Amino acid sequence: MASTTGATAQETPVTGVPGPEQDPHIWLEEARSPEALEWVAKENERTLAAFEADPRYAQAKAEALAIFNSDERVPGVSFTPHGMLNFWQDAANPKGLLRRTTLESWRTDKPEWETILDVDALAAAEGKEWVYGGMSCLPPKATRCILYLSDGGKDARLGREFDITTKSFVEGGFELPESQGSTQWMDEDTLLISRNFTPETTTESFYPFTTRLWKRGTAIEDAPEIFRGEKTDVSSGASLLRDGNYVIHGRLAYRGISFHEREYFFEKDGQWLKLDLPTKAGPAGIIDGQILFSTDVDWTRGDQTFPADALVSADLEAWKADPNGVPMTLVWAPGERQTKQGSATTKNSLFVELLDNVRGRVLKFDYADGKWASTQVALPDNATVGIAASSDETDEIMFTSTDFLSPGTWYYAKDGLTLEQVKRSPTYFDAAGMDVEQHEATSKDGTKIPYFIVKPKGMTLDGSTATLLTGYGGFQVPRLPGYLGSTGKLWVEKGGAYVLANMRGGGEFGPNWHQTAIRENKQRTWDDFIAVGEDLVKRGFTSPRHLGIQGGSQGGLLVGTFFTQRPDLLNAAIVQIPLFDMVRYHLIGRGASWIGEYGDPRIPEQRAWIDGYSPYQKIVAGVDYPSPFLWASTADDRTHPAHARKGAAKLKELGQPYYYFEDTTGGHSGGVDNDQRAKLQALQFIYLMQRLMDQHRE
Repeated sequence: MASTTGATAQETPVTGVPGPEQDPHIWLEEARSPEALEWVAKENERTLAAFEADPRYAQAKAEALAIFNSDERVPGVSFTPHGMLNFWQDAANPKGLLRRTTLESWRTDKPEWETILDVDALAAAEGKEWVYGGMSCLPPKATRCILYLSDGGKDARLGREFDITTKSFVEGGFELPESQGSTQWMDEDTLLISRNFTPETTTESFYPFTTRLWKRGTAIEDAPEIFRGEKTDVSSGASLLRDGNYVIHGRLAYRGISFHEREYFFEKDGQWLKLDLPTKAGPAGIIDGQILFSTDVDWTRGDQTFPADALVSADLEAWKADPNGVPMTLVWAPGERQTKQGSATTKNSLFVELLDNVRGRVLKFDYADGKWASTQVALPDNATVGIAASSDETDEIMFTSTDFLSPGTWYYAKDGLTLEQVKRSPTYFDAAGMDVEQHEATSKDGTKIPYFIVKPKGMTLDGSTATLLTGYGGFQVPRLPGYLGSTGKLWVEKGGAYVLANMRGGGEFGPNWHQTAIRENKQRTWDDFIAVGEDLVKRGFTSPRHLGIQGGSQGGLLVGTFFTQRPDLLNAAIVQIPLFDMVRYHLIGRGASWIGEYGDPRIPEQRAWIDGYSPYQKIVAGVDYPSPFLWASTADDRTHPAHARKGAAKLKELGQPYYYFEDTTGGHSGGVDNDQRAKLQALQFIYLMQRLMDQHRE
């Protein structure tokens, strides 16, 4: 993506959004312009010189790489009709192998693998930086697939028809151009495709808003359109309503009117019927002849009101006959401080992941004799548990359990409930002498904000412990306790403390926890994070001299607001692949899609919300900032590297100390292979050691 901006000098009088005459760093929004890349190269040289020369760097990278490349890692798998599928990266296969084995072999210490696709070999043959992006396969055999590839880690992917049986791309088969969007098989010769066909069928957020029915042997340009949203949508598209027996019951469509709101449609008698659903509710699957819906808001239907975060259902055949009139039944409603997370289905059951005060549970749901029954899966208490894989053909399912200090344990249940421990991830750091505590901070408006701290046992509460505070706080995404792995090795094992905060805006306590800290109330998220930092100092866990913060994407914005609003409370700030210039964010990358979270800077009232915290504009002369470390990826077509670049350029303009690093590949994930991931880890932890552990301050 050479550019995703439309800046002109005439823009400002019309929208109030700064243009080139008002913002001297807009040129850095051109992702791959020669001038921008030259600037990046110089910044990289300076930053690498500062960190790679540190005598601890080589060891830190080697330790991280050993973890990422370990042969003892548990290979994550998915159930397919042709075996257990796994994607694996290691030192010999940095871009990765797509491979399969049997369940019996996978359960052994040394599974025997059959390679399906060697991504390194493919990339070498084609001269591309291919990153494997998953597959969409035709049920029930799942041997004919659209295999996705990303160039350098971008979100946009191209698709090629792939035959699992022959382990090769299909000559003359379906080929999808690079784009965002979805693909779904209708039959072996027909696809439903939502792609960025032309600029006229692409939204302001750079997502498709049309879906076409593409028949084999015809040109993609000639595929007839079956659904169209609006250019002002975040995205729109149609899909098949298919049950666990692979029966197609019709077509659904949606219009994403904001990031958090959708309108749904069902094709009935050749017309798209709008469904009578709240815009924050939608379909959630089919099981036992029932169609399920999930809602993030209270939903009144006739004389029934279903609470926010509930699951409800209707008889599938009755719903198809009268989607807006059929009676609905409550399946599950949350208790206090409970929320549902992911879900999965097996041939006969629905499984739902729940959070109960940020601790995990999984419930199994079945519909029989006209009612729903639920059974809790007997997974460990006081842990983060989840569904690892489930079978569409049988009742087989696998779960994982982990926490900060315990590596992942894998459980297999042939019948969905009877658990066998089948795998345990290796230990990567010495957890002896460490403990975990949960505390609460009081935010500016009095709300209690929970956080976890991983620290040395018996730590002296004199403020001298180097402490890394992390969080996210957006888009109803929860941050949960999980094995620290490389962070445990490179930071906690060396005497540092690690803190995970659960701010409003995230998803730890359900949709209301999120919705109370968006748009005009987004400052609440930033207040919550700052409150945790203040509480850490108040309790003596750390002090401003030894406190650092870290976050990526929305979490990068979180870090940016902290260090611009309370620079006195910190000595280090890592800003990863961030949002940062919130006055122009709707023009950069896919920023327009997030107006539902932050507001629209083109609207004066909403611009005022954003002006109150946008970090890029809040960097001002005369303030001692904590030498932040900003990093990004040239290939990030989601938030775009412009945000981090401009933040660094603004600091440089004001003579403030900072560090900046940008890799050309990596995308929004930050790393596409283990060597790159290890390098990024080492750079960040050396920065933290220098700022928080060493006996000096710049």
